[in-house]
Amino acid sequence: MAMKKQFLKTKPICKVTFKVTPEIVGEADTVHLVGDFNDWKLETIPMKKLKGGDFTVTVNLEKEKDYQFRYLVNGKEWVNEPEADRYESSPYPNIDNAVVSV
Repeated sequence: MAMKKQFLKTKPICKVTFKVTPEIVGEADTVHLVGDFNDWKLETIPMKKLKGGDFTVTVNLEKEKDYQFRYLVNGKEWVNEPEADRYESSPYPNIDNAVVSV
């Protein structure tokens, strides 16, 4: 599971659970979810490290929108979600951002 979407019937919200494995982030100490939904602030959404080395976090996102995001590993390495809904060019040359559509 890379991203799991749970649409709420009573609110215009989708709960999106992001999960990354050691195969994606290596033997990371910290991983943060960074994207449009938090104005690209580097440390506002830390992911929880699980026993097996996976990292996970759930965020509430407004429905019917697309959000660009990336994972920040150990505060210095950017990693994309391999199972993103699609990818879009970032403002930086030769760098794409992952996109989740809800």
